[in-house]
Amino acid sequence: MLRAIGADGKLRTALFAVLGVCFMTGLGWASIPLYRMFCQATGLNGTTQRALRAPGAVSQQMRIDFDTNVAPHMPWKFAPENPSETVDIGARDMAFFTATNTSDKTITGTATFNVTPYQVGKYFTKIQCFCFTQQTLKPGETARMPVIFFVDPKILQDPDASDVQTITLSYTFYPVDSAKAKG
Repeated sequence: MLRAIGADGKLRTALFAVLGVCFMTGLGWASIPLYRMFCQATGLNGTTQRALRAPGAVSQQMRIDFDTNVAPHMPWKFAPENPSETVDIGARDMAFFTATNTSDKTITGTATFNVTPYQVGKYFTKIQCFCFTQQTLKPGETARMPVIFFVDPKILQDPDASDVQTITLSYTFYPVDSAKAKG
C-alpha cells in the first residue's frame, strides 16, 4: 500500500512539474506583448499613445525636439526636416522626416520610437506615423515620411511633468532583414 501512495505522489509531482513548465513557457511567450500593452497603456519608458484625433488646442505651448538614428550597418540617412518645433498643446501637428537608402540594394526598415523625459510618454499621442509600418526604399531612393501627433492637455495637470518644457521624440531605424542591410 505504501508503494502505491508513493507512486501517486511521484506522479502528482511530475504532473505539477510539467504544468509548471507549460505555464512558465506560456508566460515567457506572452511577456513581450503583455509588456508592450502595459507600456502603451501607461506611457512607461517613453512609450507614446495612439489616437484618432486631437482634443483641441489650449493656450500653452511645448517645444518638441526630433532625434533620429539608424542601426549600425544600415546604409540609410535619416533626419527630421526640422530639428524642433513649438506646438500648441492639444492641437494636431505634423512633422516630416526623410530617409535615403545610400546602398545599391533595396532595404526594408522599421522604426522604433520613444519620448523623453519618460514621464511624458503617456501625454505624447500619435495619430499617424511612418513607424507603424515597415518602410522599403530602393537603391538611392529618398522618402518623405510624416508623423501626425499632439501633446495631450492632461500634461498640464500632472505635477511630475510640471517642469517639462521640451519633449524629445526619438526614432531609430533598424533593417527588417539585417543580412540585406549589411550587403
